[in-house]
Amino acid sequence: MADRLGSFELLLLLAVLRLSGEDDSYGVPIRADIERRTGRVVSPGAIYTALDRLERRGLVHSRLGDPTPQRGGKRKRHYRLTVKGVAEARRAQADIARMARGLQPKLETP
Repeated sequence: MADRLGSFELLLLLAVLRLSGEDDSYGVPIRADIERRTGRVVSPGAIYTALDRLERRGLVHSRLGDPTPQRGGKRKRHYRLTVKGVAEARRAQADIARMARGLQPKLETP
C-alpha cells in the first residue's frame, strides 16, 4: 500500500520520537541519531525530503525555532510526531514483529 511506512520513514519517526522531549528534534541530531544507532550513513537531503513527506501525510508537525547568532540568524525547524504519527510508528513496529516472529535464520555453508 502506498500509505504504509518505508523502513527509512520508520527510522525517522523513531528518531523524532526519541529526540522530541529535548530541543534537539531538528535535522542534524535526527540524522546523527539514525547514523549512531543503525550505522547507516544518511544524507541531509534525504532527511529533509522524507520529513517533508511525513509532514504532508500528517505524521509529523514542524515549527521554526528562534533565530540564533551561531547559525547566522537562521532558524532551526523542529519536528514532533503527531498522534497519527505515533499510531503509525506503533503499527509499523507491530507489523515487523509479526513478520519476524518464529523466523529461524538458515545458515548456508559455502
